[in-house]
Amino acid sequence: MNKQSTTIRIINYFFPIFFAVVIFLVGIPVATYHYFARDLQSQELLMNRNETGLILYDNEGEPFFNFYEAKSKEEISLEAVPQHMQDAVVAIEDKNFYEHQGYSIPGIVRSFFTNLREKEITQGGSTITQQLVKNSLLSPERSYLRKYQEVVLAQEIERRYSKKDILEMYLNSVYFGEGAFGVEQAARTYFNKSAQELSLAESALLAGILPAPSALSPITGDYELAKSRQRLVLESMKDQQFITEEEFVQAVEEPLAFSEITPDINSIAPHFALLVRQSLIERYGEEEVVRYGMKVHTTLDRDLQIYAEEAAARQVEALASQNVTNSAVVVIDPDTRAVRAMVGSIDWMNNEFGKVNVAISPRQPGSSFKPFVYAKALEMGVITPVTVLHDKKTVFTGGYSPENYDRTFRGLVTVRRALANSLNIPAVEVMTRIGVENGLEMAKRLGIESLKSADSYGPALVLGTGEISLLEMTNAYATFAAEGTYEDSFMVTQIEDKYGNVVYERQSEPRQVLDPEIAYVITSILSDRNARREAFGNTLDTAIPAAVKTGTTDSYKDSWTIGYTPKVVVGVWVGNNDNQPMAQIAGSLGAAPIWRAVIEYASQDYGSLAFHAPQGVVRERVCPNGLRVPPNAPANFGYTEYFIEGSVPTSVCSYSPPDDEQNKNEGENTEEQRPPDTPQPEQPTEPEQNDDSPKEE
Repeated sequence: MNKQSTTIRIINYFFPIFFAVVIFLVGIPVATYHYFARDLQSQELLMNRNETGLILYDNEGEPFFNFYEAKSKEEISLEAVPQHMQDAVVAIEDKNFYEHQGYSIPGIVRSFFTNLREKEITQGGSTITQQLVKNSLLSPERSYLRKYQEVVLAQEIERRYSKKDILEMYLNSVYFGEGAFGVEQAARTYFNKSAQELSLAESALLAGILPAPSALSPITGDYELAKSRQRLVLESMKDQQFITEEEFVQAVEEPLAFSEITPDINSIAPHFALLVRQSLIERYGEEEVVRYGMKVHTTLDRDLQIYAEEAAARQVEALASQNVTNSAVVVIDPDTRAVRAMVGSIDWMNNEFGKVNVAISPRQPGSSFKPFVYAKALEMGVITPVTVLHDKKTVFTGGYSPENYDRTFRGLVTVRRALANSLNIPAVEVMTRIGVENGLEMAKRLGIESLKSADSYGPALVLGTGEISLLEMTNAYATFAAEGTYEDSFMVTQIEDKYGNVVYERQSEPRQVLDPEIAYVITSILSDRNARREAFGNTLDTAIPAAVKTGTTDSYKDSWTIGYTPKVVVGVWVGNNDNQPMAQIAGSLGAAPIWRAVIEYASQDYGSLAFHAPQGVVRERVCPNGLRVPPNAPANFGYTEYFIEGSVPTSVCSYSPPDDEQNKNEGENTEEQRPPDTPQPEQPTEPEQNDDSPKEE
C-alpha cells in the first residue's frame, strides 16, 4: 500500500512536468511554422525579410549615427558562382551540408555543452540552413527557445527547397561586411569584379571573413587576421578534397589586389558609435545586428560631445610645437554612469592615429592613480588626512628611490598636503605601508580590470606604472563623486527592433564598494584649492567646485587630468599614440585646460554644487602639525580638517597665548594658509592668470 501511494505521488508530481514538456516540444513547432509560413513561401521573401541596418539615437532621441546601409541588391544564380566559392563556404561553414537534414546533432550537442560551460548562449553550432533561418527570419535574441525554433524552421526549409536552392539563397543574402550583402556584391566591393571572376584565393578570403565581417575585413579590419582565416579555409578545402595540394599552395601565395573603400563614417562621435556597435556585435552577433533594424537609444549628449571634440582639438593644435598630436576625453554622469561624451581621438580621418580609440586604450595614468591607494590606506586605518609622511630622500625595498616632480624635498608633510600636491615619495611610502596587493584590490573594486596581478608591480604602481584606459579611470573617479557607489559605465539605454518592440532595456545595478566617509575625505583633499596651490598655483581652479587630480608619466609620454563635481566626471588624456614623448607637457599643462573647459560646459545646467559630508565624517580644528587645537587657543587658530568618525587625533598641540595684543595679532596674521572650512572654492570665480610654472608630479 505504501509503495502504491508513493508511486501515485511520483506520477502526480512528474506528470504535469512531462505534460508541459510535451506541449512545449509539440506546440512550439506548430506555432513557429504558422507564424513564419508566409515568409517560407518563396526564396525572395526568405532572403529579403531582414535587411534594415542599425540606427543610433542620442539622449534626446535624435538619430546621430547609422551603420549597414545596404547597397543595391545584386543577386546571382548558383550556376554563375564559381565552384570553388561554393566549396569554400561549405568547407568552412558546414562541411556536412550535403548530408544533413537542416541541422547537425553533433554541432548542437557541442554548442550546448559550450554554452552550459560559459553560462550563456555563446556558440550556435549552426548549419548553413540554420544560419539562413537565423539571418532571415528570427530575432537577434540568444536563447534555447530560439535555437529550437531555428532547428524547426531549418527542417521545413530543407523539406521545401533543394540543397542547391538553399546554398544559392545563403550566398545571395549573407553579410560579407563593408555594406555588402551576398557574394556578387562582396566580389565587387572587395575586388571590383563579378563573383563569376573570383579566383580560388579570393573566394577563400571572402568565405573566411563571414564569422566577423567588420573585424576580418582585409580593407578596414585586421588584414593579417583575414589572411590567416583565408589560409584556414584553404586548408579545410584541401582536407575535404575540394582542392589539391598544388592548388592550395598557389592560392596561399597569390597576391590579392583590393578595391579602395572610403569608410562610410558619420561626423559625430565616431568612436562612441563604433564602441556601441562592437558591444552589440558581442551581444547578438554581427549578422543579427546588420539585419534586424535595431534602433539603439544611447547616452550621448550631442552638444557636449561636439564641445569636447572642439576643446580637445584646440588644445592639441596649441601644443603642436611641443610634439603633441592627440587627445581623448570621456564624460560620465556619476549618478547613473551614463557615458555622455567620448572623444577617442581629435581627428577620425587622420590615417596615422585617427581610427584608434585612445579612450579605451591602455595607457599609464601617472599620479592620477594615487587616490586609489590613499583611499585603501584610509579604509585600513593606516592614515588620516593629518598623518605625517616623509618627503625626503628615501630608498625603499629593492633599492627603489623615487623623486618628486620638482626634484625637491619638503620634509614632514601631512597626507592632505602630500596628495593635494601630488608628492611622489610620500605616496610610495603609503603604498609600502598597505602593500601592492591591497592597492590593486581597491583599484579593482572601483572597476579597473586591466591591471595584472600584484607580482607584476612594485610600490611604483602608486605612481601609475600600470596601464589603464581613460574610460576605466574616469568611471573609477565617478565612484568618489557618487559617495562610494559603483556601477559599470554604459552607453546604451534601450534597443528596439524594426517593429518597435523593446528587445533590451538597461537595468541599474548600483552597489556600495567604498564607505561614503572615505570617498568624501578623498574628495575633500582633491577639491582643496588652498592645499594644492603650493604645487599647481591656480592652473586647476575652475569656476565651480570640483575635485581634480593630474597625472604625468615618465618622459612626458602621457598627460592626464581627471576630476568631478557631484554631477559630472571628466577624464582627459593628451599625448601621442605611438608613445613619443611630448616636450615637458605635464598633466596640468596638457590635459587640464581641456578638462577645465569641458567640466565647466557640462555643469552649466547644475550650477555651483558643493560636496556634502556624510554623517560618518566629523570636523575638528587641528594645528599645522595635525594634532588637535587645545582648548585655550583662539577660534581662528589652526584649521578645520575632516576625519572619519573614530580617527580624530587624541593628542593636542601646545599653545602659548601671546604676551601682548601686538604679538597676538602677529600670531594670527602669520598662520600657515590651510584648507578652508568646506572642501569647495571660497567663491566661484574665473581662474586667475598665473605666470608661475606648475610643479606637479
